[in-house]
Amino acid sequence: MKSHYYSQHAAGLRAELGRAISREEMRVFHAKSPLRHLVVAARQFLVLGLATWGLIRFDDPLIWLPLALVQGFTVFNFTVLLHEVLHHNVFQARHARAERLLGFLYAVPSGISPSQFTRWHLDHHAELGSDVDDPKRHYLSPKRNARWYKLLYATPALFPIYFRAARQETATYPAALQRTIGWERRLAILFHLGVLAGIWWAWGGAAAVRAHAFPVFFIFPIAFTLNRLGQHYDIDPGDPAKWGTLMRSNWFWDFAFLTSNLHLEHHYFPGVPFYHLPAMQRALGPFYAQKQMRWQTYRGLLYGWIIQNKHPHSDWSLV
Repeated sequence: MKSHYYSQHAAGLRAELGRAISREEMRVFHAKSPLRHLVVAARQFLVLGLATWGLIRFDDPLIWLPLALVQGFTVFNFTVLLHEVLHHNVFQARHARAERLLGFLYAVPSGISPSQFTRWHLDHHAELGSDVDDPKRHYLSPKRNARWYKLLYATPALFPIYFRAARQETATYPAALQRTIGWERRLAILFHLGVLAGIWWAWGGAAAVRAHAFPVFFIFPIAFTLNRLGQHYDIDPGDPAKWGTLMRSNWFWDFAFLTSNLHLEHHYFPGVPFYHLPAMQRALGPFYAQKQMRWQTYRGLLYGWIIQNKHPHSDWSLV
């Protein structure tokens, strides 16, 4: 049984946030636009298709390496779209069948089970702040504070690390959910093997490596690790308002990560769609100033994580 750790500790924070943003602003921020979401999703599939074509067509490293970077980040961003689905942030009213379909479509590019990701992530929200009940913190955060080990997360080693963590948490789920997760994973693996084999058969092994293996196994982990650094690694464990890392909205990272870089705001209000998060951050500016919260950047996070060798889920401002 989970403890609902976050709700036990965040009652005061809820009241503070209620005073920081007006009801009218809240209505605007929580408004969902299916068209807007689906336009972004269509753009992501288009980018994925064009990048795949370019990676098959060109073998010049000056062309295919940047395309692989785009492809790897795009594959990661399908998990962001899946994240929107599981929080019911696509449609104004819930549509179970449409959400199930979208969730599966968004999960396949990254090879994950939508059911596992949904349960894992919702437990993460409910248990934020707990060393044990938050599955992301308990199973996935590095337990060894060594630079070489941290760097493994940005390599293909991420996949056995992640799937081992997911398997440990999944073992606690009901049997029916475990079966669903199992067949979803097998289907995703078969899809990826089929894509890899199809490209190999039609255009050769080198094209298969460029268009599939390299972006998935070498770029996706970089996108995943960088994004995760901006979630809950530099925090103040003593204040629930600061249990997420405050990342300043930036046009490049907002686009590169579909605003999932604004993770603190998402935890404050999970029902706000990703495209409203930058405006919400601006509205929360006075709240952040009042709480004397520190802004972070990805450059600062990488410096703290690797160079200074800071511990995850700790206050990095302390010497």
